[in-house]
Amino acid sequence: MNKKVLVTGGAGYIGSHVVRQLGEAGYDVVVYDNCSTGSPKAVLHGELIIGDLADTNRLYQVFAKHQFSAVLHFAASLVAPESVAHPLDYYANNTRNTLNLLQCCSAQGVNQLIFSSTAAVYGEPQENPVTESTPTIPINPYGNSKLMSELMIRDYGLASSLRYVTLRYFNVGGADFGGRLGQSLRKATHLIAAACNAALQRQPELRIFGTDFPTPDGTGIRDYIHVEDLASAHVYALRYLERGGESQTFNCGYGQGYSVSQVIERVKAISGVDFPVIKAERRPGDPACVTACAKKISQILGWQPKYNNLDNIVQTALAWEIRQENSRPMELIKKPVPISRKRATRSKIFEFPVRLTN
Repeated sequence: MNKKVLVTGGAGYIGSHVVRQLGEAGYDVVVYDNCSTGSPKAVLHGELIIGDLADTNRLYQVFAKHQFSAVLHFAASLVAPESVAHPLDYYANNTRNTLNLLQCCSAQGVNQLIFSSTAAVYGEPQENPVTESTPTIPINPYGNSKLMSELMIRDYGLASSLRYVTLRYFNVGGADFGGRLGQSLRKATHLIAAACNAALQRQPELRIFGTDFPTPDGTGIRDYIHVEDLASAHVYALRYLERGGESQTFNCGYGQGYSVSQVIERVKAISGVDFPVIKAERRPGDPACVTACAKKISQILGWQPKYNNLDNIVQTALAWEIRQENSRPMELIKKPVPISRKRATRSKIFEFPVRLTN
């Protein structure tokens, strides 16, 4: 069986973790990425081709040369508030480029696809946790652009031999336990990464956007999933399609919600740094609460999370940031972080129990 797969956006945060796991599982991987937000250094397996999905000629050449058995599609713009300010960019990069990719799949006879979608398609759900049958009513262009891509994939699947798995991600955090991969954007927009940057004093404070949501502490509630668990869901999905599985859509989360304030408390406790937190107005396009029901993916794919704990996510995210701060190799993390609730200066963060070697 041909196990050569194309991974679009495979140099990015989530994509690079999936590429690593695919390589370790024996797949021949080709990564197609414009590296606008990703890094060539993050591609630890296979071949990297620098290219944009908008460049259809180059994309067709890549498909014709490699004869892929499957495509995993990550390449997209991801920041919901940014999508409100620049909607056309999101429809171009997320929706139109997905159409370009589907047309290449059609022309080259590739009939297995895994699509990176988002919980943003649910918008402001009336009940939580959400299931895959919860109405999809996005409240920002990011969610709309992803839902439109889902619909295109669904319709093309109904009209062709394409079988697909759509994975709707909830909030992704953490890093590879071996210190090889992590979220590398210095201007982090995801809460955990931004809080780690505040703990390292890369930014003077952390801003909370909205403290008047209808939640117990007034801050937004999200379901956080470790990037290693999310990456493994893609490997399970690919094997499912290879066995002849029918098209499916799955939530990827843990079913446990944490508020913004709770996440900040854990970052402060684990880092030992009591960084300043500034309250700000809500951002456009942010729902109050979204958590996942992930029973379906467990029942159909047999996927079971290994790192279902907020501290695991914070621990590895912070360890990754410390590694970037020191630019030295980091040994495998094997033990949980002991928690200290004392106020601390920045120097204490380097007592974080991750062994750094020269």
